[in-house]
Amino acid sequence: MPAADRPLLRLSPRAVGVGSAVITVLVWTGFIVISRATAGRSLAPLDIGLARILGASVVLAPWGAWLVAQARRAGDKNAGSLFGLSPLSLRLSALAGFFGAVLYAALAYSGFLFAPAGHAAVLMPGSLPLWTALLAAVVLRDRITPLRAAGLGLIVAGDLMVGGRSLLQAFGAAEAGGASNHLWKGDLLFMSAAFCWACYGVIVRRHALDAVRATIAITMFALLTYVPLYFILAWTGVIPSRLPTAPWGDIAFQMAFQGIGSVVISGITFTKMIGYFGPVRTTMITALVPGLSALSAVFFLDEPLHPGLLAGLALVTVGILLGVQRKTPAASAAVPACATTKGCNA
Repeated sequence: MPAADRPLLRLSPRAVGVGSAVITVLVWTGFIVISRATAGRSLAPLDIGLARILGASVVLAPWGAWLVAQARRAGDKNAGSLFGLSPLSLRLSALAGFFGAVLYAALAYSGFLFAPAGHAAVLMPGSLPLWTALLAAVVLRDRITPLRAAGLGLIVAGDLMVGGRSLLQAFGAAEAGGASNHLWKGDLLFMSAAFCWACYGVIVRRHALDAVRATIAITMFALLTYVPLYFILAWTGVIPSRLPTAPWGDIAFQMAFQGIGSVVISGITFTKMIGYFGPVRTTMITALVPGLSALSAVFFLDEPLHPGLLAGLALVTVGILLGVQRKTPAASAAVPACATTKGCNA
C-alpha cells in the first residue's frame, strides 16, 4: 500500500483498551467530584440533571432517530417509539428510563447537596454491586456464591462505616436536642441512586438490551418526561432552580461533561473496555473509582479523609474485587449489557 493511502493513525487493540480504561475511570471519578463542586452552588441539583439530559440528547436524539429510520426502511414499520427517537419499545423505554435516567439523575445529584464527594465515592459504586446481586437473585434467579457473598458482606460493612456513622450522629444530635447534620440524607440518596441504577441494569440484562440502544432509549425518555416536568415545577416554584442566574459557561460545561462525557463517551469507552479486558478485569479496573474519587475530593475540594471513611473505602474496594472473582460464564456474559453509561456508576 502506498504511504499516502495508509491511515495516519491506526491504534492497536491494546491501545484502544487501555485508553478506554483511562477515559472511563477519569470520567467516572470526575462525575463525583464535579457534581459535588457544582450542586447547590452555581446550579441546583435538578439543574445539573437537566444539563445532563439535554447534553446527551444533542448526540443521542439524532442517533436514535437514525436507528429507528434505518429499521423502518428495512421493513419493520413498528420499530422504535417516543416519536421515532427511541430504538426500543415504549414499554422498555419507559421502564428502563424511569430508573436509569429520571430517578437516578434526580437522586444522585440531590445527594451531593447534603453529603460530600467522599461519601458518594463509597456509597454509590459500593452499593451498586450489593443491590445488583440482590435484585438479580430475586428477578433473574442468579445464584450468590459464597465468594460473592463474602464480597457483598465487606461492601455492606464499608457502607455502614460511612453511612451508619452519619446516621448515628444525626440520631445522637436529635436526642440531645441539638441541630442534626444532614449527611445521612445525602447518604440515603446516594444508596437510593445506586438501587435505581441496579434496577436499570437488571432490566437491561433481563431483556438482553443492546448497550447503545438502551442508552439512547433512557435518554429520550428523560428528554420527554424529566425536561418538561422540570420546567413546570421550576416555573411554579415547587423546586428550586438557579438556571436563570447561572453563568452560561457553567451550563455549557455541565451539558458537555455530565451529558456527552458521562453518558455518551463513558458509555462507549466502557463497552470498549469490556471488549478488550473482559467483564471481570473491567470491573476490577473500575474498582479504582471509589479510591480515586475520595482522594480527588480531598485534593480538589478540601474534604476531610477521616479514619471511618478510609476504612469504609478499603472494605468496599476489597468487597468489589472479591465479588468479581470466579464468576460463572452466564454471569460474566451478562455484564456487558450493563455497560450503558457513567457508570454503571456515573
